[in-house]
Amino acid sequence: MQEHADNPVDWHEWNDEALNIAKKENKPLLVSIGYASCHWCHVMEKESFMDTAVARIMNENFVCIKVDREERPDIDNIYMYACQLISGGGGWPLNAFALPDGKPFFVGTYYSKSGWISLLKDISKAFREKHDLVVKQADGLTKGIADEELSFGKTDSLVMVSKSVYQNLFDSVYLKTDTVNGGLKGSPKFPMTAVTEFLLQHYYFTGNKKALTAALTTLDKMALGGIYDHLDGGFARYATDNEWRIPHFEKMLYDNAQLISLYAHAYQITKNDLYKTIITETISFVERNLSSPYGGYYSSLNADTEDGEGEFYTWKEPDFKKIAGTDNLLAEYFNVSPTGNWNKGNNILFANYSPEEFAALKNQTPDQFISLLNKTKKVLLEERNKRKRPAADTKILTGWNAMMIKAYSDAYIATGTEDYLAKAIIIAKFLEKNLLGNDGSLRRNFKDGKTSINGFLDDYAWTAYAFIKLYSVSFDTNWVTLAKQITEHAIKNFYGKDAGLFYYTAANDSKLIVRKMEINDEAIPSSNSIMANLLYSLGVIYDDSSYNNISKRMLSSTLSQVELFPVYHAQWCSLAGLFSQGSYEVMVMGKDAIAKNKELQKKYLPDCVIMGETDKEDLPLLENKLTENKTLIYVCTNKVCKKPVENVSEALAQVK
Repeated sequence: MQEHADNPVDWHEWNDEALNIAKKENKPLLVSIGYASCHWCHVMEKESFMDTAVARIMNENFVCIKVDREERPDIDNIYMYACQLISGGGGWPLNAFALPDGKPFFVGTYYSKSGWISLLKDISKAFREKHDLVVKQADGLTKGIADEELSFGKTDSLVMVSKSVYQNLFDSVYLKTDTVNGGLKGSPKFPMTAVTEFLLQHYYFTGNKKALTAALTTLDKMALGGIYDHLDGGFARYATDNEWRIPHFEKMLYDNAQLISLYAHAYQITKNDLYKTIITETISFVERNLSSPYGGYYSSLNADTEDGEGEFYTWKEPDFKKIAGTDNLLAEYFNVSPTGNWNKGNNILFANYSPEEFAALKNQTPDQFISLLNKTKKVLLEERNKRKRPAADTKILTGWNAMMIKAYSDAYIATGTEDYLAKAIIIAKFLEKNLLGNDGSLRRNFKDGKTSINGFLDDYAWTAYAFIKLYSVSFDTNWVTLAKQITEHAIKNFYGKDAGLFYYTAANDSKLIVRKMEINDEAIPSSNSIMANLLYSLGVIYDDSSYNNISKRMLSSTLSQVELFPVYHAQWCSLAGLFSQGSYEVMVMGKDAIAKNKELQKKYLPDCVIMGETDKEDLPLLENKLTENKTLIYVCTNKVCKKPVENVSEALAQVK
C-alpha cells in the first residue's frame, strides 16, 4: 500500500470496511495483488495506476483493493487459484474482479494500458447488465476453489511408506531433473531447494551416486551462473534460460535463506571450498543488504532501478575492462564480450568453470588466479555500488526470518563459524520478543516497529521448525519449549481433523470465501509439509506419539498426490524418507556436550534428531543419561539405545 500511496487510484486495504463499501454502493471489487520486487507490477503501476484517466474509470466503477501477496498470501492463494481455473496459468501482477462478498468472477494478470481500459469497461458493463450471469460465474469459481481440498486423499488409516515407494519417488524426481544443467528440465529455472535437498537425502540413505551427482550439478551450475551475484553474493529469484545464466534480478530473503542451508548440507558431504564460499558470500549479501536495525531481516531487493531492470548488475565491456584489466583474462572468465551477452550490449557476469578449473586452463596456479579474482571482484563491487541501487522491501516477515535462523544454524554447524550461531540467536530473540504471544500465537509481519497481521500456517511451521534446529545446535531448551508451544497453538487453531491436514488460516481468523490448505512444494516448501516434518521431530524430542501420528496421517492424506507429482512435493518425499528408512535419536550428555555436538554435526545427518544438555535432563529422552565427569553420546532408534560412547567417531559409526 505504501508504494502505491501516490497513485490517483483510491486504493483500500483488504478489510471489512472496503467490502462494506462495495456492498453499499453495489460495486464489484477490483483486487490487485503484487509484491515490492515484482517487475511487471511496477510496469503496470506506471502505465495504468499512475494514469489519472485510468484511475477515474477504476474509482468510479470499482472498489479498488491493493494487496501485498507476501503479507497476505491467504488472499493471494484464493485469487491465484481462481486465475488458474480460468486460464490454466497465473502470475503477478494478479488482478481479480469479485462480487462485494469477495467471490471472484474474473481474474487475469498483466494488461497493457489499452487492454486494461478495455477490460475495465467490459467488466463494469457485465456487472451492471448481466449480473445474474456474473453471480453464477462467481459461484461456480468459488465452488472450484473450495473443491481443490477434495483432491487430497483424506484418510483415517496410517499408510506405511515402504522403501520401494521411497525409491519410486526418487526415480520420478530423477526423470524430471536436468542432468546437464542442473535443476528441473526446461526453463525458466527456479532454485527448487526442496528437490535438491531430497536428492542429497536419497544419496545419504541409499548411496545412489546418481542422486548426489544430480544435486551437485545443480549446485555447481547455480554457483557459477548469472543467477548468482558474483560480486556481492546472493541469488536472484530464478533464471529465465535453461543454463542459470540470465536472472530475473529480484533477490528474495526466502531463496537465499534456503540456499544457504542447502549449500551448507552439500559442504558437509563434499567439503568443496566453492560451497563454503557461496555460504559465506550469501550470508554477507544478506547482512549488507537486508538486515534491519531491529534484529530481523527485510524481505527482498527490487529487480528494477530508475535505469531499468537489471541495469544495476550488468556491465558494458569497456567499463568492465577499465577495472578488470585489458588482458582479457577476467573478461573471458566472466563471459564479458564487446557485443554483450544480454540486451543492449550489456553483460551479465557468469562463469563456465570453477576458479580452479579456469586457472588450470590458463596455466596459472589456483592461488594466483583466485587472488586476482577476489581482488578484482572487490573493486568491481565498489564501482557498481556508485550506481543507483535497487530498493529494499523493508517489511519483516516471520516465516522468512525463521528460514534465516535455520540458515545461520546450518551454516554454523557446516563451517564452525561461531558468529553464525550468534546471528541465529539474535533473530530468534527478535521473533520471540516482537512476534510471539504468550499463548504461542504468532504475528505475520513487522514494519516500523509495528505488527498488523495475524500469522499464517507457514509462520507457525517455519518458526517452530527453525527453533528446533536452533535447539539442536545450541542445546538451549528455551527454543524447543517455544517450538512446542507454537505447534500446540497451530494444532488447536489450524488443524482440520477431517482432512488430517492444516488449514492455511486460523479457524477464528479467516473471513475469506474459503479456507485453503497448502500442500505443493514449490520455491518455498508448503506450510503443511514443513509442519509434518516439524511434528516428526517434535514427536521424537518429547517422546510423544500424538505428534508423530499427526505427521504420519498428514503424509497418508497426501501420499497419492505426492506419488503423482513428487517433484512438486519434494519436502513430503523427504518425510517419506524418514518414515521408510527410519531415524535415530542422538543425545549428547555432559559438560563437553556443546563441543562434541559441534564435531558430530560436521557430518550431514538428515536422519538424526539431536538433543543434549551439559548439566540438566529437561527432556523425556534425556532422563538418567548424565554421568559424572563424562560426556557420553547415546545413539538410539525405536526407543532402543546402543552402548553409550565418548568418542564422536564411534557415535557416527553407530549411526551408520
